[in-house]
Amino acid sequence: MDSPLMKLLHLDSSIQGDASASRHLSAAVVDRLQALHPALDIAYRDLAADPLPHIVPAGFATPEAAALLDQFLAADILVIGAPMYNFGLPSQLKAWFDHILVAGRTFRYTEAGAEGLAGGKRAIVALSRGGFYSEGHPGAAFEHAQSHIGGMLGFIGIQPEFVVAEGVAFGPEQRAAAIAAAEAHIATLEPVALRTAA
Repeated sequence: MDSPLMKLLHLDSSIQGDASASRHLSAAVVDRLQALHPALDIAYRDLAADPLPHIVPAGFATPEAAALLDQFLAADILVIGAPMYNFGLPSQLKAWFDHILVAGRTFRYTEAGAEGLAGGKRAIVALSRGGFYSEGHPGAAFEHAQSHIGGMLGFIGIQPEFVVAEGVAFGPEQRAAAIAAAEAHIATLEPVALRTAA
């Protein structure tokens, strides 16, 4: 039985508005999870329309930064819509991560190395790429969006799932096929196990 306290944080970062493949897919992920868990408490932020400031030395001490971090830590589920721009993630999304990767809150350094402190969350990233950058393609060496997002989330203890649509700039037929394949993947997403209290 679902708990009404299960929280989902939904982020979009594309500048393409309604034409965005990543926005379409992140919304489909949320719809799927909401169908599985009708009691979800969903918070949404459009990082393109409502961008965060880039981090400066005083940035971690602002009320906005504290609220962002608290919102993230309270979430059971993270859904991110992320296009690949110029081989990497949008700067708006990177700014959000810069507010979230905070020593002592989401990770710490130990004698054995870095330790993530934000584990126990489920993260699903809806990633779109205009070209072909998956393994086996000539452009694979230039893929720095999925690897960067996966690395940052992994560093704080979260192993993300990726729903990828690539080649979306290669004409309407390829775009439709890529999105359809990603939607088929989304349709197989399983329910989320709610975190247990420590």
